[in-house]
Amino acid sequence: MQQPVLERATQLHFSPNLQQIDPEQLRQDIRSYFLETFACYESLFECLTEQGFYTKAIALRHPLIFYYGHTATFFINKLLLAKLIPARIHPHFESLFAVGVDEMSWDDLDDSHYSWPSIAQVQAYRQQVKQVVLDVIDHIAMPVPVNWQHPCWPIMMGIEHERIHLETSSVLIRQQKLEYVRQHPAWRPYPQHHPAPNNDLLPVPATEICLYKTQANPYYGWDNEYGIHKAQLDAFSASRYLVSNQEFLDFVEDQGYTQSQFWTDEGCAWLKFSQAQHPTFWQATEQGWQLRLMTDVVPMPWDWPVEVNYHEAKAFCQWKTQLSGKKIRLPSEDEWYALYQNTGLSPEQIQQQANLQLKVAASSCPINQFAHGDFYDVQGNVWQWTETPIYPFDGFMVHPIYDDFSTPTFDGQHHLIKGGSWISSGNEILHSARYAFRRHFFQHAGFRYVAAEQDSKPIASRYETDKLVAEYLEFQYGACYFGVANFAQSLVQLAIAQLPQHKALDLGCATGRASFELARYFDQVTAIDFSARFIQHGVQLAALQTVHYSICTEGDLIEHKSCHLSQFNLDDVGDKVEFFQGDACNLKAQFTGYDFILAANLIDRLHHPKALLSTIHERLNVGGVLMLTSPYTWLTEHTERSEWVGGFKQNAENFTTLDGLTALLSPHFELLHAPQHVEFVIRETQRKFQHSLSEITLWRRKA
Repeated sequence: MQQPVLERATQLHFSPNLQQIDPEQLRQDIRSYFLETFACYESLFECLTEQGFYTKAIALRHPLIFYYGHTATFFINKLLLAKLIPARIHPHFESLFAVGVDEMSWDDLDDSHYSWPSIAQVQAYRQQVKQVVLDVIDHIAMPVPVNWQHPCWPIMMGIEHERIHLETSSVLIRQQKLEYVRQHPAWRPYPQHHPAPNNDLLPVPATEICLYKTQANPYYGWDNEYGIHKAQLDAFSASRYLVSNQEFLDFVEDQGYTQSQFWTDEGCAWLKFSQAQHPTFWQATEQGWQLRLMTDVVPMPWDWPVEVNYHEAKAFCQWKTQLSGKKIRLPSEDEWYALYQNTGLSPEQIQQQANLQLKVAASSCPINQFAHGDFYDVQGNVWQWTETPIYPFDGFMVHPIYDDFSTPTFDGQHHLIKGGSWISSGNEILHSARYAFRRHFFQHAGFRYVAAEQDSKPIASRYETDKLVAEYLEFQYGACYFGVANFAQSLVQLAIAQLPQHKALDLGCATGRASFELARYFDQVTAIDFSARFIQHGVQLAALQTVHYSICTEGDLIEHKSCHLSQFNLDDVGDKVEFFQGDACNLKAQFTGYDFILAANLIDRLHHPKALLSTIHERLNVGGVLMLTSPYTWLTEHTERSEWVGGFKQNAENFTTLDGLTALLSPHFELLHAPQHVEFVIRETQRKFQHSLSEITLWRRKA
């Protein structure tokens, strides 16, 4: 089939080779990659009217003005964490645009109200950020090669993050009301479609899978791609093509959306909530079926791939099983790799012969356009749902400046999509890319099916073996060692007698034990931590789920443990605790009006503790109490020395942290009584423990 030539203003290029040996060439490549990504993102948002920026496309997401500002804020926050820039450029925006909405279910409606800035203000902010990033690129040291520890890695992280949001924002624009979007010459759809070819099953031989990615890989990668994974697969069959709109129509016309036997329990619940009767981007009109694209509605292109969520894809496979008498299902991640390996083509050949990187059009194209061996669209056109919930490979590690990119998705509820779509670029088009979404989520995603006697078996997630998270779970919910009482319980018991007991804030809550202890006495508890790695466990516990974790005994030997709120008689308080991800030094304005604030062992781990302490009174009601606890372990790896509250000489005399706290807090607080000391023990191994003393101060806000 001959491909039409479109006049296009947008096409994305491949991610730069980070292992090249010429440092100045690498600098220019990264600079060009950043500018191309930034310009393409700007161009995408030109498809929106003003109303389109501020009206939610779907209830589960912020309006698109958030995503317009979010990718710029990400650059600033990561460059700041990496100490590549000295300060924020717009603290309000860098709080407002920092954390998006990743709903726990399709019916988690977000009723928060935000005061969004104007489009012009966000445009001006983005230009400021652009100049900051260019300045860093132009002047940063450039030793080669680039790896996780390289100062350029956070820049690449920001660029690849914006390319992810280029794709997810294009989906939101597609879900926006048509009157709020406008056509754009750089974002025109593919102009041709024909009757769909018949799909058939082709054999895939038994295949050995060995995935092994190290930091010596020449291209940027996200944390979940690194490590090693091996599997031995039996032979199976897979559909020659992606499932087309035409093939899926048979399922729709056979009343597949009304027959519960084809749907999982979760799929049935989603059907009931959504009232879906056909794919979400299909429109039934008097002229026949039409398809909503990003900025257009077109007559149904029957030979394009259908775009559905996981529930719909799985239901189709169940229907196909009944119809064909064969065991039809979605492929596993390993089976997708087997398909990829058996094309007989190199990764470069597959990528060149695929609808990727906006090089064809701003839409899908026919499913028989790009052959990869005997199969079509092994990569490209639309993402492909798999049966595999994402999990970490052996050797998985989190990156220190983005520790929650993957770990919140290791929950059995985020399924991998493979292959990329027409807009995918950069890291997304690597065969090693591993992106996962909730099962009800819509992406530019469709599917192909396999026929196999063996079931696809999910691999258990092991994120709870993260050493630091496991140590905190043991610290907060595990055994008491050497007769030292549970730290969270001790703190709450010290404070509770003097408190008005309505609304409390646990700042730096980690995995949430103190939050739940406070909920024994308070009507409402807000729990905030910088890391989703920690709070996801608090969310699980609040939902009365059991959290499993593994702690080291010695060497490679581990002990498996678990915790549940019922063990601590806390199972009736979980619904009073609300967890949020946030930066204690740059909290959103909504976190205010508290009677009690706890900041346990937090201030000496903050990058700007003075910013918190000088404004914390604004979060507390008059007469409310602030409890600070800390062993005052000031370290420059956490806090620049100029930001230390105490622990240094001033005017040739000792200046303690209590001196500093008094100076910072006394304008708005009175110290209730002399400091106290509470000991705590953190287990590292079966025979190694940290035994520390935390100084406790209680401060009442003055009128």
